[in-house]
Amino acid sequence: MGGLIPFWAVTTMLLVAMLAANAPFLNNRLFLLGPRRVPKSLVWRLLELLVYAGLVFALGRALEGQLGQNSPQRWEFYAVGLLTFLTLAFPGFVWRYLRRNAVR
Repeated sequence: MGGLIPFWAVTTMLLVAMLAANAPFLNNRLFLLGPRRVPKSLVWRLLELLVYAGLVFALGRALEGQLGQNSPQRWEFYAVGLLTFLTLAFPGFVWRYLRRNAVR
């Protein structure tokens, strides 16, 4: 199945985005390596989520540059990308704030 974008590139980006989107909700360390904060507030988790979204966008642009020419993007692309990233974060959010608190 030949296409414009290799299958491995799409799969890699989706896996990295899924892991990065859920990382703030699955641990209590700041940016995965920082000091442990128990409990870590929602503000820290949202800040991490925005930083990880920026890193995933940067990885995507770098990968696009390696595979060919970078396409110019307008604000709509980044708005849809950020909303998609937030959608990918939904399982971690549900586990941290809805499911986990219901078990207690």
